[in-house]
Order: sequence, then structure tokens, then C-alpha cells
Amino acid sequence: MTRELVGHFIDGKEVFEGEQRGPVYNPALGRTIREVLFADAALVDRAVAGAKAAQVAWGEESLARRQRVMFDYRSLLLAHREEIVERISEEHGKVLGDAAGEFARGVEVVEFVTGLPQLLKGQYNDSVSRGVDAMSVRYPLGVAAGITPFNFPAMVPMWMFPVALAVGNGFVLKPSEKDPSTAIRLAELFVEAGGPEGLFNVVNGDQHAVGRLLEHPDVKAVSFVGSTPIARSIYERAAKAGKRVQALGGAKNHMVVLPDADVDTVAESAVSAAYGSAGERCMAISVMVLVGEGGHDYLSAIEARMSQLKVGSYLDPKSEMGPLITGAHRERVAGLVGEAEAKGAQVVVDGRKHPLVTESGFFFGPTLIDDVRVDMDAYREEIFGPVLLVLRAPTLDAAIALVNGNPYANGAAIFTGNGGAARTFIRHIDSGMVGVNVPIPVPVAYHSFGGAKHSLFGDTHVHGEEGIRFYTRAKAVTMRWPGEANPTTGMHFVTNA
Repeated sequence: MTRELVGHFIDGKEVFEGEQRGPVYNPALGRTIREVLFADAALVDRAVAGAKAAQVAWGEESLARRQRVMFDYRSLLLAHREEIVERISEEHGKVLGDAAGEFARGVEVVEFVTGLPQLLKGQYNDSVSRGVDAMSVRYPLGVAAGITPFNFPAMVPMWMFPVALAVGNGFVLKPSEKDPSTAIRLAELFVEAGGPEGLFNVVNGDQHAVGRLLEHPDVKAVSFVGSTPIARSIYERAAKAGKRVQALGGAKNHMVVLPDADVDTVAESAVSAAYGSAGERCMAISVMVLVGEGGHDYLSAIEARMSQLKVGSYLDPKSEMGPLITGAHRERVAGLVGEAEAKGAQVVVDGRKHPLVTESGFFFGPTLIDDVRVDMDAYREEIFGPVLLVLRAPTLDAAIALVNGNPYANGAAIFTGNGGAARTFIRHIDSGMVGVNVPIPVPVAYHSFGGAKHSLFGDTHVHGEEGIRFYTRAKAVTMRWPGEANPTTGMHFVTNA
């Protein structure tokens, strides 16, 4: 049987070139459904050259023209919503509801940049000195690149390229080779919306394509989302090459629960935040910290809600949680659960024993582990699967110290009815994004997304105002026009020639 082939998108059309190729799975079926071609250095160079050539005119376009393209792009995205959502689910495995949520959050960034004229407003001061005015303005960089992970094939790229394109840059996207088709469709629709051919190109591939983007002299900025070891490497290599870099790494997000928190709210929030998208998201809640004595009511409520969670294929509209991305990743998740159990943790609900694990597809059941210690690999590493760990802390201060002792600092949440406790948590938790009775505090598009410590390498977060600054270069202009204006003609007469 001949499998469908995924190529690249360069200069306004799909390009089928490359000697190497890789499999693209349908995780719900557990089999290869298509193959993706890998770009070599020459093809990457072609994509960058196309973006550079198209950017020259695009960067000179009026704000109104660029704004109109982004408005039309939004309309086209919404018109093709079902198609894109189904493709996300097919190649990633997440259920349709999760895919639709991902798509919606990506579109929010496109909506954000339709306010381009306001976002790019400069500043002006009249008469900073006698006859001297000053202003600050922002200009595009040239060509930017994005390197994105498998877990959000639409949303994470849309954190990047709409901002970069709207402010006047060209863009080259290297999506994950595990689910590459969505990126191609996003680029096609941008051209259909009126974007110049070649301005937004997509190259599929592996570390060789990434390496070429990092070293290419015409790539001025690199955005990355992925694991911490790779984020650190991307940051070091790109920064050494003189590029701007924002590299977002892994996470170990904690949900601190005080004794006054509502039991039902905690249970529903923990289950949705830990097991949504099968836990394959950098903002998943993977650790719950119960403060004070007891906590059994919370665990019982969570376990009861887990028993109602429908695990299955995205083809079943009743499914609430899908499979993991590959069989190899499923084995890794199972190994970390086994390690915690061997070291004394209590596996309350064991996803290794879920009925679907023995069926086709890369399924792993929702897992709840109590009595976890900070020296266990399951706690130290980002599991990236449907596993919720439970730790205990005697006080809020102890819980904050526990969370701050973790090397990751993407997101953290507190559940309480006490405003004073929440304020203390907000002020003292070392995390880039904080939720109060909100388990996954992903900011809306006009704020910026990003963590701290080992969760972020670089100085700026993605989208929002920080995204605008990242993809533009500031100029401070000081002006003086010698001479006096003729009050009749308005013309200046230079007196010191």
C-alpha cells in the first residue's frame, strides 16, 4: 500500500524533496498512516532565501495591508476549523475536544495581532531640548525561525509565526516530524489569505534541519518549545551564532491544595489538568501538594472522577483522553511509574493496567500515585504522560519551598478560599505563570507565555507584548531641524549653511 507523503511548503507550494523520510503514526490506531520527507541543508537554505526575498517588500507594506491579511487569515482558519482539528487528532492522538481547544488558543494569537497598528505604536517627545525631538520606533528583524514540538502542532506554531509575520518578518517553521501535516495547512491558508508566497515557509526534518536553521546567517531570531536539554542546546548554539533566542523547556507544574479548598473543584481541576491531552503538555499539572493533615477527601474525589474518565480514540466523540504519541514514549512513562512504585510510592490508580493498553494504539490509562518523594525519578523528570503525583507538606510555607526547590518553573497553582494565602503564594512562588483556583494558568494571547529557571532559556516569553518586542528591533531617534520655518510657506530656511 502506498502511503501518503508529507513534504515541505516553500515559495507558496508544497515541495516533495529529500532523501530521508520518517513515519507519521496515528497513535489511536498504533500504525503508520503516512511518511514525512526530511529537508537537507540545501532545502533549508532555499526556504530561508525565499523568506528573505519576500520579506523585503512585506516589511515595507503598510500596517493596514498587513493587518488586513491577518484579518483574512483568521477568517480562513475558522472556515477550515474542523479540517485542522481532525488532522491534529489524527496525527497526535488527542481527542477532538482537546484539539479544538488547542486550535482556539492558537487563533487567539492571530486575533491579537490584528491590532497591529496599536501594537507597533512608537513613542514621541517634543522638545527634549530646544528644537530637538525624540522618538522610539520598531522595525522587523528580517527572517525568524520556529522549532516546535509534537504536543501542540497548531497552537505552539501559532504562538510564533503570526506575531513574527504581522510585524513584518519572514518566517521558516520546522515542526515536529511526528505530526507535520498541520503546519503545511497553516502555511497554505496564509498564502490564500493574501500573504506573499515565500514569506512563510515550512521545512520538515530532524536535527540536521534544525542545525542548519541555527547556523544560517540570514536567520535573525529563533523560537523553540520542547524539552529542557534541547532548549538549553538550542539557546547556546543560536546565541553563539549571534541570534535572538527564546527557548522554552520542560515543566513540572505543581498544584498546591490548602485544607479549605472545595473538594469537588479540586477533583475536577486535577483530573482535567493532569489527564487532558494525555498529560502531553508543558502546562499539565503533574504534581499535587496536599497541605496539612489528611487530604483523603481530595484523593477519594479525584479517584472517583478518574473512574468516570472515558479513554479512547478521537473517533469516538465520547472520549475524554486519547493515547500517547508513540509506543516508545508509552514504555518510558510506564518505566517511571514502575520506578516510583519500586521506591515505595503507592500506585492508587495504575494506568499500566488499563484495558486499552493491550489493544492497538499507544494508550496508557490515567495514573494516580501517592506517597511520592522528591528523590524519585518520577518527580525529578518531566513524565509527559497522564500521571499525577501526590506529595504532602505541613504548611503553606513548606509547600512553597517544595515547589521552589524543583528545577522547573513553568506554572504553579494554588487552590484555596483564603485571599491572604493566595497572595502569599503569588508573591513567593518561583514560577513564570501562576493560577489561583485555576489549574492551568496559560495566559491569554495579549499576555505572554513563559516560565523561569530550567523552563526558559532566553529573556523573553512568547506572544503578547514580549513577542512583539522579540520579533522587532527598536530604534531611538533624536531629531533637530536647523533654521526657522517661513510662516507663509512652512518651508525651513537653513541659517547656518
